[in-house]
Amino acid sequence: MTYLLALDQGTSSSRSIVFDEQGRSVAQAQLELTQIYPRPGWVEHDPLEIWRTQLATARAALHQAGIAASAVRAVGITNQRETTVLWNRKTGQPVHHAIVWQDRRSEPACAQLRAQGHGAAIQARTGLLIDAYFSGSKLQWLLDHVPGARAQAERGELAFGTVDSWLMWNLTHGQLHATDVSNAARSMLFDVHENRWDDALLALLRIPRSLLPEVLPSSAHFGDTAPDLLGHGIRIGGVAGDQQSALFGQACFGAGMTKNTYGTGCFMLMHLGARFQTSQNGLLTTSAAQIAPTPVAGAGPTAPERAYALEGSVFVAGAVVQWLRDGLRAIAHSGEVEALARSVPDAGGVLLVPAFTGLGAPYWKPDARGTITGLTRGSTLAHIARAALESIAYQSAALLQAMGRDAAAAGAAPVHELRVDGGACANDLLMQFQADLLGIPVLRPAVIETTALGAAYLAGLSSGVYRSTHEIAQLWRAKRRFEPSLDSARAQELMANWERAVRQTTA
Repeated sequence: MTYLLALDQGTSSSRSIVFDEQGRSVAQAQLELTQIYPRPGWVEHDPLEIWRTQLATARAALHQAGIAASAVRAVGITNQRETTVLWNRKTGQPVHHAIVWQDRRSEPACAQLRAQGHGAAIQARTGLLIDAYFSGSKLQWLLDHVPGARAQAERGELAFGTVDSWLMWNLTHGQLHATDVSNAARSMLFDVHENRWDDALLALLRIPRSLLPEVLPSSAHFGDTAPDLLGHGIRIGGVAGDQQSALFGQACFGAGMTKNTYGTGCFMLMHLGARFQTSQNGLLTTSAAQIAPTPVAGAGPTAPERAYALEGSVFVAGAVVQWLRDGLRAIAHSGEVEALARSVPDAGGVLLVPAFTGLGAPYWKPDARGTITGLTRGSTLAHIARAALESIAYQSAALLQAMGRDAAAAGAAPVHELRVDGGACANDLLMQFQADLLGIPVLRPAVIETTALGAAYLAGLSSGVYRSTHEIAQLWRAKRRFEPSLDSARAQELMANWERAVRQTTA
């Protein structure tokens, strides 16, 4: 039996899953990650805790599977994107906590870039809108605010990376400083047309090139883990940011195929194929996972085929359930939210816009803050819980509508189904409401841990477990299909009410 080990380092936890060659989970282990909130709008992680928990879960998953590391063909890594780590090359010690993707502290610098008129050029080169979301502005903040960091960086003493780079550095005892194209594309420093760091953007943000990792295709031989960590050196064969990894794990390989991941945030990606398209509707264009071409004897190196996706990001999705649990104390455990929401027939006119850290796509309102509207004397915690769940579906529907407008402008066919994954997609009430709002089927796969599965597939491709993406596509199975049951006029009315509530967040 051939095994693949996926390291899935997320915002709220570190997890490792052992998959067999059929894409079935054999064993998994998970540890929660401490969330650090120094100020409102600031979110940090301890990079050393990220590494400790990820290594511990990898060892635990192998132990639970009852296999030695030598039985694992390759390791795939997928990670929370944009989260920024800066560390000393000699000591391997971080110079500051990791700045998490949700963090908004670099917004003043981004506002200055927008005011200076750099928006169009940055979007044309990177596919991104100027926002504090991306790792480039977070790195700039660290260099400007950590005492001595800029001078150290200019002397070549520091290394920057997103979480994938940080894990690979530690997995190889500092021998590998690399990332993949899908993570690099989230930095606001990377030319997605040329697949290289952009010198003009580095100069604009005053970032020394020596900080940056080498960029490889998402499915490639990155290096090998140090033998003492897991008991045997294992090939690192696949790396992708969590959302591109989920797109790959959902077998969305063709243009127009779309997935939505329901995690801490909500992330919808529509595959564009090899065609770069700039969104006119507040979405991002990002690099999808790219595969290293098969070497041809006697031929020189061949660049991977470009692959792009339109993406919309919801900053607060599953996190709104955590807020119900930890903030309002409405529930004791996250799993209780569906029962509480089902205890009322609908939200009773209540709309909750969870703009705790601003609103992401397609609105891009960093100054928005959360609101609850439509409250009456009869409103209860159950109505608020239902409105919280429904907010996840409303935000996702707004993303798909924006994608539909971009697709129509490009002459492409509209999306005919939505593949879903992530922890919150197990909530039947949420998935049915999502299908009702969208008016298309929502498909939940047999394996909902598609982020980790995508990393395993990428590693399997580069190590010969799979011969092609076609072979991987044959493994995908839907477990449940949610058909829309709501009248389209009513769905449009509900969306109009939602958009009205969104406008109130910045009124």
